[in-house]
Amino acid sequence: MTYEEAVKKCRDAGQEHVLKYYEELTKEEKEALLTQIGETDFTVTAMIKDKEAATRKGKIEPLTCLQLAQIEQEKEQFLKTGTQAIREGKVGAVLLAGGMGTRLGSEDPKGMYNIGLTKDVFIFQRLIENLMDVVRQTDTWIPLYVMTSDKNHEATTAFFEEKEYFGYCRDQVFFFRQEMAPASDYEGKVYLEAKNKISTSPNGNGGWFSSMAKWGILDKVHEAGVEWLNVFAVDNVLQRIADPCFVGAVLEKNCAVGAKVVKKSAPDEKVGVMCLEDKRPSIVEYYELTDELMNTKDENGDPAYNFGVILNYLFSVSQLEAIMAKKLPLHIVEKKIPYLDETGQLVKPEVPNGYKFEQLVLDMIRELPSCLPYEVVREKEFAPIKNKSGVDSVESARELCRKNGIGL
Repeated sequence: MTYEEAVKKCRDAGQEHVLKYYEELTKEEKEALLTQIGETDFTVTAMIKDKEAATRKGKIEPLTCLQLAQIEQEKEQFLKTGTQAIREGKVGAVLLAGGMGTRLGSEDPKGMYNIGLTKDVFIFQRLIENLMDVVRQTDTWIPLYVMTSDKNHEATTAFFEEKEYFGYCRDQVFFFRQEMAPASDYEGKVYLEAKNKISTSPNGNGGWFSSMAKWGILDKVHEAGVEWLNVFAVDNVLQRIADPCFVGAVLEKNCAVGAKVVKKSAPDEKVGVMCLEDKRPSIVEYYELTDELMNTKDENGDPAYNFGVILNYLFSVSQLEAIMAKKLPLHIVEKKIPYLDETGQLVKPEVPNGYKFEQLVLDMIRELPSCLPYEVVREKEFAPIKNKSGVDSVESARELCRKNGIGL
């Protein structure tokens, strides 16, 4: 992008201030800023004017979950179907690994965090070991697509190289960066985090598929003949990936997407739950669950909204491509955003001072015709690491690994 083109784009968007320091920059810094301006979608800030629209929910109703007892009854057929799909190369895995380990006290990518006690056991390592279980079970290498972010791409790729991909076939691992969205003040003016850099953040866990397309990774998916993508978050060290039984269940039930869920530990546990919204599959977040919904019972007298999602989904590639043309809604999240003040000094606020803009997986699911909530055993597949200690922490994950016979 030329300087003149950047001036016009910024003026049209009401964001001329991002070029305030242009004349002070080096040639390389100018090029970096012009490139970023060319890539930035300033239109996202317009939704601040009607931020309530993004949070409006339709009519919420229960969505029946495929529970453990039912899965056990059909397990043989599910395993047969899922294993066949994997062996035919129809299943790939997408690791969402754009986050940093800040809340764990680390400056590294979250996946590099070491949970070992007597030896090194990195989060990335645990996930690869889980995937290797299925590789051995099916005698098939599963393509692994790893989504990084601008903040951790180089560190992540270098770490995989250093650790020799933890024994995984490196020809089956593909890295791509998540698209970024600008961060703004409450009036929609985007912040600068440096004189040559607009403040940005990853565009949410719903941005993975568009990011795959942007990076050309979707072409590799087609070349490999992959028809299903198992998307999972970096922080759950016990989850099974490309699980043949799960894959088989989604295929056998002829659903566009499957969602692994666990029985909630308490009615008010901070996890989203599967539901129907205006007769379409969706997720209602824990903070949106009213007392009425929490107390709703199903036909068996059990809580109707009792299964929490764990961010492990199996999506049909063709179904996702069918909805790609639609623009998913953006969610506005109030955050503390470092920024340059009027004197050009970097300020790190202690309280929220603006908005970040995110797409969420639940919006992808809402666009699809059908979803299969699939129950897994909580103690065997759900050990999220969000904090250093306490609930959903390094400590709790270590204890669950120990219970599952995983040496640390």
